[in-house]
Amino acid sequence: MTEPVLHVTNLRKSFGGVCATDNVELSVAPLQTHAVIGPNGAGKTTLISQLSGDLTPDEGMIRFKGRDITHVAPYRRSHLGLARSFQITSVFLDMTVLQNVALAVQGHRGHSFRFWKPVSQDPEIVKPAFATLEQVGLQDRANDPASDMSHGERRQLEIAMALATEPDLLLLDEPMAGMGPEESATMVETLKGLKGEKTMLLVEHDMDAVFALADQVTVLVYGRVIASGAPQDIRSDEAVRRAYLGDEA
Repeated sequence: MTEPVLHVTNLRKSFGGVCATDNVELSVAPLQTHAVIGPNGAGKTTLISQLSGDLTPDEGMIRFKGRDITHVAPYRRSHLGLARSFQITSVFLDMTVLQNVALAVQGHRGHSFRFWKPVSQDPEIVKPAFATLEQVGLQDRANDPASDMSHGERRQLEIAMALATEPDLLLLDEPMAGMGPEESATMVETLKGLKGEKTMLLVEHDMDAVFALADQVTVLVYGRVIASGAPQDIRSDEAVRRAYLGDEA
């Protein structure tokens, strides 16, 4: 049996008297798109922050590619192959789209941050940066200032910057947040293009997007996993319908 890319056991995190994640168990298989859903306050952001290393669990273990990373610093997790789109928030608006991604390539490869002019002419940096833009459909915007992009395009650029770190697991924290229907549809198509190429853990409120993308869905309510399974099973789970999906199911 193939070892999961990510395996979480008995994960607990409390804030005062509130248990934000309560003995969470989660497993993500290679090249799977695994969605985590739940109502506001369910513990989704706390969970993904523990996976990325921004929060340290009170109890439990996080294993990534067979290695215990429960207490590993976020930057070390990045070098191990874990990227979180939410962390890639620094889109440099006075740089071009390509230059933003090139900086991510440069940082991941450990190059010193030299003056931009020679870096922008370095094919070892520019070529993979442009290839990453092609992955998310932004190649035609490569030479445009990031300041000219719409909100949805900037979210796509953040995905590209995360992909530039060559992750084995991509943590996507509400990639459709703040988007209209057209931009959301574009993002869904972008992520569909990554299916089968990247392992993804997706936290998202947009149920249409979740069921369009996910191979597996885990449902959190008050910090506890109440269901985990294939999308069609989650749709028909009565406890899930009562707790979260309601008429959307």
